Amino acid sequence: MKGRVIEPLHERILTDMLRLPTAPFAEHHVMDFVERFVKRRNSLTFSRDAVGNLLVHARNGRRRIPRPVCITAHLDHPGFVADRMTRPSRLRAFWRGGVPPEYFVHSRVRFFVDGDWIKGTIRSVKTVVRDGRRRVDTAMVEVPARIPPGSVGMWDFPDPAIRGSRIYARGCDDIAGASAILCAMDELVRGPECYDAFFLFTRAEEVGFVGAIAAARARTIPNRCIVISMETSAERPTAKMGDGPVLRVGDRTSTFTPEVTAYCHRIARELAAADSTFRFQRQLMDGGTCESSAFCALGYQGTGLCVPLGHYHNVDARKKKLGPEFIDLRDFENVVKWFVELAKAPHPFTGRDEVLLRQLKELEGNYQSLLRASRKEPR
Repeated sequence: MKGRVIEPLHERILTDMLRLPTAPFAEHHVMDFVERFVKRRNSLTFSRDAVGNLLVHARNGRRRIPRPVCITAHLDHPGFVADRMTRPSRLRAFWRGGVPPEYFVHSRVRFFVDGDWIKGTIRSVKTVVRDGRRRVDTAMVEVPARIPPGSVGMWDFPDPAIRGSRIYARGCDDIAGASAILCAMDELVRGPECYDAFFLFTRAEEVGFVGAIAAARARTIPNRCIVISMETSAERPTAKMGDGPVLRVGDRTSTFTPEVTAYCHRIARELAAADSTFRFQRQLMDGGTCESSAFCALGYQGTGLCVPLGHYHNVDARKKKLGPEFIDLRDFENVVKWFVELAKAPHPFTGRDEVLLRQLKELEGNYQSLLRASRKEPR
């Protein structure tokens, strides 16, 4: 990949995914892309659960990993779903996701109809109070043509574009995360090494990760798996874009399973020692709550990974307007490498922090005799 920021095949997968429309409860365009991708690769098998989450199993060789990883990503992004035409040029559309109401009126949107985009302008919104906050419920959109019910709408930004080391798109969250999983699966199936891993693509995360909740309740992910939720998370002062993907010790709501976080940390450190181009970070990403909190609360051991994101939920807070989301392609490529190593499981997960236990034993051996010899006898 000399002179390039991203592998050509990875770039094609990422840009093809980022072109597709998606919104909570309307992820079918992206889901169909993932299913076609999986069907073309012989060592991948898949199934859908009762609510439409897609579980993929990637396995090669006879080695069975007792506690394989299941890496998850969601296939929705905040967006619109067309309801009905109230007049020949006026569409009522549901809004689903977290964007402040002040960004809506007069903003440009686009709806995907029969393989093409029809653009429109928001004229008014209806808001409701949910979770103590005022949120947009529906929007009235002026459009030049009829929009069929169920059509997916997104903010009116161009198809993905690469500028330097960054890619800009209508919605990186979490389509970029799902794309990284596809790239990792492709790397696995084209290589000779043994691997055993699961990958879950979830629905309706942006309204409160209800797809992940349903998957956890139904035990869609095998109980023996450790769960690693992949996200594109708002850049933080301590987690800068371009400094590598981030191992999340927690989110705004909870801290994750320490032993799983330590396991991912060990894999990353060893990968960095073997590959000078691999960089990573380890931080608390407390800008929001992710699916890891749901999986951990509902009985799984898990943690999270993410790549830092610009213009989270399309909000350019500095300019106080909407804008395309963006990520750094170097972070993207490095999280793909991380996924591949986790699937190969060079050190099977044991449920313990093996590195820390070894360090504690070494410290104990070095100083136990001095500790005992220097104790003060009771009077």
